[in-house]
Amino acid sequence: MDRRLIPAIAISPLRELARIENEINRIFKELVPQQEVATEVVAWAPRVDVYEKDNNLVIEAEIPGAKKEDIEVKVKDNAVVIRGEVKREEEKKEENYYRSERFYGKFERVIPLPTDVKIEEAKAEYQDGVLKLTIPKATAEKEVKIEIK
Repeated sequence: MDRRLIPAIAISPLRELARIENEINRIFKELVPQQEVATEVVAWAPRVDVYEKDNNLVIEAEIPGAKKEDIEVKVKDNAVVIRGEVKREEEKKEENYYRSERFYGKFERVIPLPTDVKIEEAKAEYQDGVLKLTIPKATAEKEVKIEIK
């Protein structure tokens, strides 16, 4: 094998992947306008399931370790916004952790509503680390007769 054919500076595959990721992020930022600029750093976002059941839209969000009073739910621009904070009870400085993977801090999740809903009839409950929102779907009239004058 002729060593003169091998480039002096090898291209790292990870460096190339990072460059591609940065380029994709730049393109998305140009294509998707930012509606709201975040003013706070958000540590994580809860995982959610969104599904229909009995003519209701149901959103279930996993928020382990949060207290009910530290969670806020709002509807804004046809989306549900769930935000809050999971507070660390006490910092254990004397402990020698091998691993610490639990999430603490502020969180926010914006879930676009896939259908029209009756938001004024929404119900929320929080139990065992799961926030469950049940929102009745808006019912469109099947058929309306219009009188001709």
